[in-house]
Amino acid sequence: MNRSSLGSALRALRESSGIEAKAVARSAAMSRSKLSKIENGNTSPSVTDVDCILTALAVSEEVKAEYMAVARAAATEVTAWRLIRRLGYNRKQQQVQALESQTSLLRLFQPSLVPGLLQTPEYIRAVFARRNLTEVQLERTIGARLARQTVLYADDKTFRFIITESVLRWRIVAPLVMVGQLDKLISVSRLPNVDIRVVSLATPQVDFPGHSFSIKDERTVTIETIHAETVVTDPRDIALYASKFEGFVHAAVSGDEMRELVASIRDGFLREQETR
Repeated sequence: MNRSSLGSALRALRESSGIEAKAVARSAAMSRSKLSKIENGNTSPSVTDVDCILTALAVSEEVKAEYMAVARAAATEVTAWRLIRRLGYNRKQQQVQALESQTSLLRLFQPSLVPGLLQTPEYIRAVFARRNLTEVQLERTIGARLARQTVLYADDKTFRFIITESVLRWRIVAPLVMVGQLDKLISVSRLPNVDIRVVSLATPQVDFPGHSFSIKDERTVTIETIHAETVVTDPRDIALYASKFEGFVHAAVSGDEMRELVASIRDGFLREQETR
């Protein structure tokens, strides 16, 4: 099996499982027509597509490893945001949720926004309202992102977040909304399987933030740029991002020190609101 025959191999796998195409498409958070195009070789599936389809088929780890190796043969994959918009941001959130459900360790570095898994509904609305969605699309996207957050309470998963202090001060929402958002960070940071760290502006640094990225186990790195989402699967590249993440781990504050820093920023927003 090679990448060009991957679609037909996925179709054969589905047919042998006895699961109907519409059920697989629904579980994989894609349209029935997209699945048909993938199976017929008219559309080349992304790494995310293959991962979601295999998860929907509930294949063994051995089978999944074989198919994913073929999917990752092209080590870097770029999807323009305009294509994701066409897919639907709510459906994209569902795809991400499917991948996160299969991830044991998620490491995320974010120098621009509060990570999606930690956002309040008001903050999510502010983020996606800038993308010219209809009210219906916006509500669906907010709901889909909030649904993702239930994974934080899974005991068999570990989440490590690194956020720069500038994220906590970035004024994309009103002060009172930021108060609620910062309170949520403090609350979630107390979960036993969640580690949230903040890179303080007062701490001398030896590296530069660059851009946001997330590492799912040792399988993939997802990078968000202005025009596209890039997925990297080459182990050598994944190692580079893991090394950068660990560098910021040592430069960031955690635990009670982190919560004190976040609380001080929150209190600053409160004082600002009271003087208006």
